[in-house]
Amino acid sequence: MGAIASSPGPAPAGSLAIAAAQAAIVSFGRRMAADRLVVGAAGNLSIRVGDTIVMSPSGMNYDQVTMDSVNVLDAGGAILRGTGRRSSEWPMHRRLYDLTPARAVVHTHSPFSVAIGTVADEIPAVHYSILQLGGATVRVAPYTTFGSDGLAGHAAAALDGRFAALLQNHGMIAYGSSIGQAYDRALLVEWLAEVYWRARLAGTPRILDQAELDAVTQAARQHRYRGAGGGGEDRAGGER
Repeated sequence: MGAIASSPGPAPAGSLAIAAAQAAIVSFGRRMAADRLVVGAAGNLSIRVGDTIVMSPSGMNYDQVTMDSVNVLDAGGAILRGTGRRSSEWPMHRRLYDLTPARAVVHTHSPFSVAIGTVADEIPAVHYSILQLGGATVRVAPYTTFGSDGLAGHAAAALDGRFAALLQNHGMIAYGSSIGQAYDRALLVEWLAEVYWRARLAGTPRILDQAELDAVTQAARQHRYRGAGGGGEDRAGGER
């Protein structure tokens, strides 16, 4: 992963872009709880706006989070706006914004992702939709205490060349060019984790090899499916 591409300068704390990001954090936080990707106040979401990070507050159930409680943080983590407590995970989000083209980050404690992260080093290619996440595997970052610089570093390493990763004994993290894309990737990781979990209970899962995955990419290109292609954000997604 290289340095992040040039981006707009700092956005004023009262800008429409930040207000829209605060509203999106409220909306996707409630959706995250409804989809059972988190319990209580677990997990967090953020959106990058210029040089600021708009992020869900710590210690609040998502049905209680309001636009006023959503934090707007500067590059050093200082709160520019928002009545909520700053999330302890902001260094992990900041690291991803520094090292990737991410515009939004979703971190969940979804149950199958947590479970697989305790017993495996990766989710392998049990289904070709894994290519939407940047490669043939979803890696598991080694366990480190939440909120630490170590966790931020391990997460960034596991995300090298990927759009999502599991966090050992903790959860998962995904990023995208929008909060909607990051959220969809988080949902896909949880689905893949559940498929892998159930397949392992039934027997030894058959894993797609690289030739089979390459064929999926080629077929998606031929049919011009969204997400088909060879690299970066341009990955095979499957039939529509």
